[in-house]
Amino acid sequence: MRMNLKPLVPAILVALSTVPAYAVDFTGYVRAGTGISANGGGVESGDEFNKTTLGRLGNEFDTYSEIGLGQELYKQEDKTIYFQSMFSFSSDGELDSESTSDGNADVGLKQLNLQAKGFIPSAPEATLWAGKRFYQRHDLHIIDSKYWNISGYGFGLEGLKAGPGALSTAIIRGDQSGYKLTGTSTTVSDGVNVNYLDVRYAGYQPWSGAWTEVGVDYAMLNTTDSQDAADFVADNGVMLTAEISQSFSKGYNKTVFQYGNKGLAQNMISQNGGWYDTWSGDISDAQGFRVINTGDFNVSDNIMFNHVITYGYAQDHGDWVDDQTLLSVVVRPQYTWSEHNKTVFELGYFSNTKTWDGGSEDKSAGEKFTVAQVLSAGKYIMARPELRLYATYVKDNESESFNDSTEDNDIRVGVQVEAWW
Repeated sequence: MRMNLKPLVPAILVALSTVPAYAVDFTGYVRAGTGISANGGGVESGDEFNKTTLGRLGNEFDTYSEIGLGQELYKQEDKTIYFQSMFSFSSDGELDSESTSDGNADVGLKQLNLQAKGFIPSAPEATLWAGKRFYQRHDLHIIDSKYWNISGYGFGLEGLKAGPGALSTAIIRGDQSGYKLTGTSTTVSDGVNVNYLDVRYAGYQPWSGAWTEVGVDYAMLNTTDSQDAADFVADNGVMLTAEISQSFSKGYNKTVFQYGNKGLAQNMISQNGGWYDTWSGDISDAQGFRVINTGDFNVSDNIMFNHVITYGYAQDHGDWVDDQTLLSVVVRPQYTWSEHNKTVFELGYFSNTKTWDGGSEDKSAGEKFTVAQVLSAGKYIMARPELRLYATYVKDNESESFNDSTEDNDIRVGVQVEAWW
């Protein structure tokens, strides 16, 4: 069955016309482009090479968009109720009509919630919310990774003033689609109910120009009788996050410290930010940590760069696994020729080593270099929208991943657009 979007257009227009135009908040994100490989053929969704450890510039080939519509539904004095929605569309690059039935395209409901502010007399600044939501996600844009991401269906209270900062609490459902029986190769597709208790404190400023945020995420697994009977290991896990940021005349810098155990330990070496591992078997003794440093630095009026450095470690995070380490370094410098014209580079390197109980190792490593000529909405490195003409060199340092597994490197050239609003 092919999805027909035409009937949706007038329906959306009618819905928007029933409220004053100024009352609707229209937000979104989009990326799309085309490219070819020096080894022959075009590049499409799935041809990315370790994007979250080598960087995304010139290394992502899918078509993806998020469209958000929001409106203040109620306002009386300081009391407001806000409606938020977001729909996504992704494609692997079909040239004709996109079809959801064969996996070429996906349509998703990313957010749908209500946010009520001003209804607690003793805390008028606090917001009560319920529904489905991207909940206070912390991201690393140049590697397309969110290191703190507890999102899903839930409810909570956020922005409650407490001392020099603000306290937020939430319960969010983040189920996993299946699980593996410990010590076997058997996987079961039944969903595992996972509920997160998320507590955060943000806004404390220890000195001028600095700000902090700390948080605890406690994952509670609510298994069924059949899952218990199958001896599925379902230990509750915790993830701790602490970060400190510093602004200065030339930019800003942020350092993040994270610890995770049980099913949350794997986030420390997979660039994830809240996914609970039910697929690796015995994670009852798993634990790990991660240190991230990121920021912008303006060398001069015309030269600036953004960087992300990650070091992660985890141990006992699956059947027969001893430990695993990850090192990822991505730097994105740019030279600005004018207000709307710049040359952007991106250099990436990563190594990932998993050691098994028997002493053997699985290694992966790679490097990437991209140069792009960019038409942009401004000089700042994160100014959008952008239109890019790029060339990328990628190399697999441990195996042959390109040209039907006969080459260890590739050169890709193409164009891409990216925008958010």
